[in-house]
Amino acid sequence: MIVRPRPSFWKLFFVMRGSVVPRILPQIFGFALYGAVVVALVKALELDLGNAGVAPFALLGVALSVYLGFRNNAAYDRWWEARKLWGQLVFEIRNLSRAASALIADRDELRPLLMDSLAFCHFLRGELRKVDAREQARGFVGDAAEAIFAASNQPDAAMRRMGQRIGALKRRGTLEPMDFRILDERLSALSAMQAGCERIMGTPLPFAYTLLLQRTAYIFCLLLPFGLAFSAGWATPLFTALIAYTFFGLDALSEELEDPFGTQANDLALDGLCRVCEISVFEALGETPPPPIAAERFYYS
Repeated sequence: MIVRPRPSFWKLFFVMRGSVVPRILPQIFGFALYGAVVVALVKALELDLGNAGVAPFALLGVALSVYLGFRNNAAYDRWWEARKLWGQLVFEIRNLSRAASALIADRDELRPLLMDSLAFCHFLRGELRKVDAREQARGFVGDAAEAIFAASNQPDAAMRRMGQRIGALKRRGTLEPMDFRILDERLSALSAMQAGCERIMGTPLPFAYTLLLQRTAYIFCLLLPFGLAFSAGWATPLFTALIAYTFFGLDALSEELEDPFGTQANDLALDGLCRVCEISVFEALGETPPPPIAAERFYYS
């Protein structure tokens, strides 16, 4: 995730960190070159395209703008819902730390339970990003990270491990039935948050809609130079490049937001959110917490 102050007017046109421009440069330069070729052909062959005008392109542009607006809204809804779910995760980890600290007097029982909750956070991050989170989890649960990693659903395996811990405390009489219920409700809330993230990850936007939008954008940019060549002349490549930047830039941005759990510039900072959970747990245990993850050129991973 990019977090930076608003750039000045002059820097605004040269900021690339967090921009989608590097991804769509082939479309921008490609259509600019294509527009120049069309203008050269029109002038060389003395074609008269003045009667066509730009009215048809205005109508098609309105339709394409509606498609792009809908897709971007849908993609941003997914991104924002994912951020709310991870905000809920931080909230529930703090609740679990507070409740467990109040109900479990034995530190030798309390600490492993809260370390399991941090392993859950990292295994969930690993599942959503499709990366190996064993090294980070091993710092909290030791060699048990290997057994959890062997499960088909690693975050759920970490959750079962926490459930077994509080179940064993209840059977030994360390937890009263009401105390067990309080902690079990916290684990249930974490499981609900995990299911919400898995729903977002496993349900992309309909492919047919994306295909329709991209086809329309390409057709629009391929036909646009013929409508502008007579009236705009050699300015046609510039206008075509600007239109390509707008349409394909919005498409690329929505594609990036559609998967909010990745590692691209505008995806969520899951590493940073896991560190927030670590700080909360270590402070609840009265131990020195790790420092927050610093940004790297305005980028939080």
